[in-house]
Amino acid sequence: MANIFSNASFTPRLTAQHHHLSFQPNHLSLQPNHRYSVCRICCSGENPKSKSTSNTESQPENANVVLKVAWYASEFLGIATSFFNPPSKVEAPETALELARDGSGVVDRAGVVKSIKDDFERSYFVTGNLTLDAYEEDCEFADPASSFKGLQRFKRNCTNFGSLLKKSNMKLMKWEDFEDKGIGHWRFSCILSFPWRPILSASGYTEYYFDEKSGKVSRHVEHWNVPKMVLLKQILKPSRGFWPKKTGG
Repeated sequence: MANIFSNASFTPRLTAQHHHLSFQPNHLSLQPNHRYSVCRICCSGENPKSKSTSNTESQPENANVVLKVAWYASEFLGIATSFFNPPSKVEAPETALELARDGSGVVDRAGVVKSIKDDFERSYFVTGNLTLDAYEEDCEFADPASSFKGLQRFKRNCTNFGSLLKKSNMKLMKWEDFEDKGIGHWRFSCILSFPWRPILSASGYTEYYFDEKSGKVSRHVEHWNVPKMVLLKQILKPSRGFWPKKTGG
């Protein structure tokens, strides 16, 4: 194209009628009379991944809300149940063991760890029978559903939860020591005394954070190795022996 235009002689002429510029060379006449129209294309789209991602992100939030409602409902139910059960069945015995301390009043770490292991033997999760001297009074207790502070509230919740169980089994599988905390890995199963006799089974671990000044447990954080909604489904699912057997006839 560059060679064609360089070898040709062009005489420009402006034609006002058609409002376009035409060129008339000596040997070549080019009269472009093309009409061009400009189209504006507006594209609007939505990334399907963003929508699916938002739905995925909302699922854990919904699970948290549902699980929190279930947790507070069970706490309220445990409190209500305690009013109808005899005191001997509701109130858990307290392990009034005073742990050894050093000269500055700090509780011995080995004594705290031993008391926690002993509490597992007493299934303190469902009995509330735990060594109170191993914990701060304002200790924080957290699990996948809630978080609160107060040793007495935790003890009461454990005791009331135990009153809702028909059978239970809890075992400490492994213990790990770290600089600022200890981790107890456990396995738990129970049959709730609801009319549909649901079976709750899970494994997990609890982090016991030690206070630098007192040496006692200042944070008690539970982690369940089961998705939150699975736990909720276990609570709502009737056991196999709940449904009456079909008889032929």
